[in-house]
Amino acid sequence: MTEINLKEYIANVRSGSIDIVEETHKAIEKSKKINSVYNYFNIISEQHAILQAEELKKRIKQKKADGRLLGVFISVKDSICVKDIESTAGSKILSGYKPLFDAHAIKKIKEEGGIIIGKTSQDEFGFGSFSVNIGVGYSIPKNPFDLDRSCGGSSGGAAGLAWKAAEFGIPHMALGESTGGSIAEPASFCGVYGICPTYGRVSRYGLIDFANSLDKIGAIGKSLYDTSLLQSVISGYDENDSTSLNIKEEDYTKNLGKGSKGMKIGIIKEAFGDNDKKVEKRVYSAIERLKEEKVNVEEVSFELPIKYGLAVYYILATSEASTNLAKYCGMRYGKAEPLEGAFNEYFKKVRSDNFGDEAKRRIILGTFVRMSGYRDAYYLKAAKIRTLMIQEYKRAFKKYDALVSPTVPILPPKFFEIAKLTPLQNYMMDVLLVGPNVAGLPHLNIPIGFEGKLPVGMLLTGDHLQEGKLLQLGSVLEGK
Repeated sequence: MTEINLKEYIANVRSGSIDIVEETHKAIEKSKKINSVYNYFNIISEQHAILQAEELKKRIKQKKADGRLLGVFISVKDSICVKDIESTAGSKILSGYKPLFDAHAIKKIKEEGGIIIGKTSQDEFGFGSFSVNIGVGYSIPKNPFDLDRSCGGSSGGAAGLAWKAAEFGIPHMALGESTGGSIAEPASFCGVYGICPTYGRVSRYGLIDFANSLDKIGAIGKSLYDTSLLQSVISGYDENDSTSLNIKEEDYTKNLGKGSKGMKIGIIKEAFGDNDKKVEKRVYSAIERLKEEKVNVEEVSFELPIKYGLAVYYILATSEASTNLAKYCGMRYGKAEPLEGAFNEYFKKVRSDNFGDEAKRRIILGTFVRMSGYRDAYYLKAAKIRTLMIQEYKRAFKKYDALVSPTVPILPPKFFEIAKLTPLQNYMMDVLLVGPNVAGLPHLNIPIGFEGKLPVGMLLTGDHLQEGKLLQLGSVLEGK
C-alpha cells in the first residue's frame, strides 16, 4: 500500500513542487480504475475537480493559496449537496438533480482548498446496513478485501474508497453521513476510521435528509490524522441550521498522541455475548492493549440502549423519513411524470416507480406510526425512552471517558448471505450503534486488526462534544 503523508503532501502542493492540476488528472484516472472494479462512485466529478485544481494552481502561483486541505481530494456521500454535481441520495426519484448551492460542510471544505472528486455510493436515502438498497442505475459497492462481500452501509462507497484510495496513492478523505450507524458500520467493514460527531456539531444545511433529529455528517479516513483533520474542518456553527451548535471550533488533530494515562473506559456488558466470537476476540484483545497503555478498564451494565435502542430508533427514524420523503411526489421535488389521471393515481405512480423497496417499507412503517391512534402508543413512547437513554448515558459519562463495544456484531457478510436476511435481521445489524445515534453522542470506529483477511472494528462512544477525547484514546491504538 502507498502511504500518503498528508502534511508533506499539502506542504508540497502549497510550495508548487506538486503540480495540483497534474495530480488531479492522476487522481481521476486512478479513481476510474478503482470504480471499474469496486463501484464506489455514483459519479466522478471530473470537470468540476479539474476546474477547482486550475483555480488553486493560479492562487498558489500568486502566493494566495492556503488552507488545511490544500489539494486534498474529498469524496462526498451522495446525500450531501455539491453545487452543479448530481446529488441523488442514491435514489432514482432524485435522478438529474444538480443543487444550486453547496452544503455548509462542502463550503468549508472548498474554503480550505479541498477538491471534490465525486459522489459516493450509498443505500437509497441511507436506508440500509449493507449498501445493497441501491437506486436504479447505480451499482452495489464491493468490500475492498473481498469482492463478494459488503462494504457496509449506508456510507459504503465512502468507506470502501477511503481504503482503496490510500492503496492507489490518492491523497483522499471521505465525507459520510450517519443516522443510525452509517459512518461507523461501513468504516468497520472496510478497515478505516470513521467518526460520527455530536448532533449539531456539523451543520445539516445541504444534507438530503433521512431523519432530522438523527442525521449527522462525519469524516472517514485511512488514518486517524486524516479523519481528525477533515472533522475539524467541517465542524462549526451555521446560521442556516437551527440545530447547529454555536460553540468554539476545535482542531482535533491536537488530541492525537497525547496518551491515555488515567483515562477510564466502561466495557458495555450487554454488547458482548451475541456477536461473532471472532469479532469479540479482537475487541477484547484491543481492550488488553488499552490496559497496557495505563487505561483503567471496568465492565458496566448498560441495558436501555441495547435492549430498546433498535425499537426507539426505527420508530423515530421511519416517522421522520415518512414526513421528509412526502415532498417527493412528482410536483415540485423529485422526478416527475406526464400529468395523467387523478391526483392519487399520479402521486402513486411517481412514488411506486421511483422509490426502492426499502424506501417504501420505511415510508409505510413511519406513516403507520404517525397515524391518529398510534402516535401516543408508539412515537411518544419512543421519544420518552430516548430521553431515558440519554440520561443513562449521562450518568455513565460522569464516571467514564468513553464506552467500548464492538462496532458491528459480525464480519462483513457475503452478498448471497445478505439476500437471505429478513428486514428485521437487516435492522439488527445496527444494534450496537443506534444507542449513540439516538442520543446524539459522538462515536468513533477504530480498526483493530483482521480475522483472516477481513477487518474488525471497535466502537468508542463519548459524551456530547467530546470528539477530541475519543480521538485521543483512539490514537493510542493506531498502528498497534
